[in-house]
Amino acid sequence: MDLQFLSFTPTDDERTAVDAAVAGRPPTRDLLLPALHAVNDRVGWISQGALNHICRRLGVPPADAYGVASFYSLFSLVERPKRVVHACVDLACRVNGAEGLTDALTDAFGRASGKTGDVTWLRAPCLGVCERAPAALVFQAGETAAEELLAPVEPAALVEVATRGPSTVDGEPPVRVPQHGDGNLRLLKRIGVVDPTSLDDYRATGGYSGLRNALLLGPVGVIREVADSKLMGRGGAAFPTGRKWDATARQPVRPHYLVCNADESEPGTFKDRVLIEGDPFALVEAMTITAFATGCAKGYLYLRGEYPRALHLLENAIAKARERGFLGDDVMGHQGFSFDIEIRRGAGAYICGEETAIFNSIEGFRGEPRSKPPFPVEQGLFGRPTVVNNVETLVNVPLILTEGCEAYARIGTEGSTGSKLFCLSGNVRRPGVYEVPFGATLGELLELAGGVPEGRELRAVLLGGAAGGFVRPDELDLKLTMEDARAAGTTLGSGVVLVLDDSADLGGFLLRIAAFFRDESCGQCVPCRIGTVRQEEALHRVVGGKKLSTGGDDLLVLREVGQVMRDSSICGLGQTAWNAIESAIDRLGALQQPLERGNRA
Repeated sequence: MDLQFLSFTPTDDERTAVDAAVAGRPPTRDLLLPALHAVNDRVGWISQGALNHICRRLGVPPADAYGVASFYSLFSLVERPKRVVHACVDLACRVNGAEGLTDALTDAFGRASGKTGDVTWLRAPCLGVCERAPAALVFQAGETAAEELLAPVEPAALVEVATRGPSTVDGEPPVRVPQHGDGNLRLLKRIGVVDPTSLDDYRATGGYSGLRNALLLGPVGVIREVADSKLMGRGGAAFPTGRKWDATARQPVRPHYLVCNADESEPGTFKDRVLIEGDPFALVEAMTITAFATGCAKGYLYLRGEYPRALHLLENAIAKARERGFLGDDVMGHQGFSFDIEIRRGAGAYICGEETAIFNSIEGFRGEPRSKPPFPVEQGLFGRPTVVNNVETLVNVPLILTEGCEAYARIGTEGSTGSKLFCLSGNVRRPGVYEVPFGATLGELLELAGGVPEGRELRAVLLGGAAGGFVRPDELDLKLTMEDARAAGTTLGSGVVLVLDDSADLGGFLLRIAAFFRDESCGQCVPCRIGTVRQEEALHRVVGGKKLSTGGDDLLVLREVGQVMRDSSICGLGQTAWNAIESAIDRLGALQQPLERGNRA
């Protein structure tokens, strides 16, 4: 697209959608992503005329807007039918029948990305419902966009919904967890028990007692409680939360911002979705406490674009909290403390889970990571001091403020306090989100989930998702703590525990991991942009039993490419893109002989 405005004009629908999205607000660049969503929701794709109108309204150069719109997988810059089916082909769905869904869609509607009547379909990365695999999301653009998440779904049922269109009524089953009714649950205690749309239900089960205590303690006291609880980030980096909050609070520059990272796109991760769908007010309360402690007047909740139910429940929770004085000016009658939350929908980009890529996305730029330093606590969103925490980290905060830091720290281990949520999926009898104290073993966790299906044997466990590593069946005594995982040469990451039995196609599984990183690389840095492609190419040759024309060793190529990505990529995507494949080679002994697709060896 040219840097200048082209002679394309928006349709009436496109103009109406954009104008509604930016109405009543200053026309600033940070409204670019909401405006793109508005057009995509109304029309189903983003034309040059619509892009021109957005650029004129917001004062964004057309080339910049094109770069942003083309960055996200949920948007299309080429005309397509208003109905789009996203069929998950990622790790958990792969081992639970995704191929049957894609075969059925091909038979009914032709190849992926093609146009058959009113429908097109796409192979999609993880949709975040791995406990109910296989899954698909059916989207219908229109004056009121509709989405229906089908999980689990049979091929014939998916074709039927794709043909008639998504239901406008939420037909998903209520969110539940396998440990429902367990009196030891802490983070999951309300899931499936209280009405997630009712603020009164939330308060009747202890909701907002944490914020009340926080207002009595004051900001310094709240930070001290969180620091003394030894709460560490639950997104994978395990950074001490109290230290991050304190560093932000001490910054003299104003305003400060809070960003909740709810863009859980790591394949196999779905705990944040379960928390939001089952207990949304807990997240709103947690963000409010965080804002009070760190001096933030505005919070942004960055939510995965593939989570329609979570979006509706959060919108409801924020609106009701605002109505009842738990958000807005003088929160809970506390003079001078004002805080509000704005939801920003992601649009299909794994890299936006990186803390600085989120800032760029919210600000209306491509979701590419920034170099550090400066760190977010100094210069984050809009160049201001910013606290970034993920959903699971935040929902621990009301618990700490209710029971006290000492009681909280008594659970778990000295180095990893509290309880941890794990997402079990794959070849396991009772998939779902499980809560156990830090220090429980991997074997105990698998036993809670019923182990592998009857008649099968455990092949391996992938910990931490595509960016994690494999564990062998003889390593099930591994204690699930940050320090024990590190000592064992693996990681807990975001809490993924993806189980593979002896029927799993390990070669195809590794190829999917490589394809995922190739697709999701933002392309900003050469080591990741080129390395993820070369990694997938070499892996295809190894799995297929082919040789380099030069006679070289592809396993050596994989190691060299992986090490370069790890050492020199800008962010964690490139730095961890080789982890799972490396652990499969070194820990499982995989790829030592050709693994044709379907070979279980």
